[in-house]
Amino acid sequence: MESTADRIIAAAEALFYEHGLRSVGVEAIAERAGVTKRTLYNHFDSKDALIAAYLQARDSATVDRYRSWLGDPALPLTERVTRLFAALAQHAAHPRWRGCGFTRAAVELAGQPGHPAVQMAARHKTGFVGWLEREFRDAGANDPARLAAHIALLIEGAIARMLIHGDAACALSAGEAAVTLVIADRNAAPEREARAPEYTEE
Repeated sequence: MESTADRIIAAAEALFYEHGLRSVGVEAIAERAGVTKRTLYNHFDSKDALIAAYLQARDSATVDRYRSWLGDPALPLTERVTRLFAALAQHAAHPRWRGCGFTRAAVELAGQPGHPAVQMAARHKTGFVGWLEREFRDAGANDPARLAAHIALLIEGAIARMLIHGDAACALSAGEAAVTLVIADRNAAPEREARAPEYTEE
């Protein structure tokens, strides 16, 4: 059974994602959740605390969505990366798509670097790159950290351009660039660890 706090977070998620953080008041969130303002504040000390809770609730769910898009680890990494960006394009084509909630929160509150939502967004983005790095390492990438950082940038860029231009094909173009990075990493000679000379008895 859904708890009252979960209902409030779900209502906040729907309204914040649709309309932005600043334009949504706690009254609207309480009404959508079917609770009083007093009940909302009994669960969350402030609107800022509710914003942070909304983003926290999206954290693992967002990574899980990208994990499903990346797909079967048994497939070639080029195919998996192509599928990820194709899924992103399809997702962004939905009329209710508004981009990445974490990026939007960080941009909307850019003048408040200490805001809990900005800090949560930074933690999420760092964790997302870490997840990509682990996926690429398991797939045998020569430099998984570098590859993860570059592909995360392509994802961010694709999302930004799709928001600006309303063209989901931007994700497909970013996917093509990502595949070239995967191929370049695969073709790069892996760094060899320096070995101490073997001891030979004279």
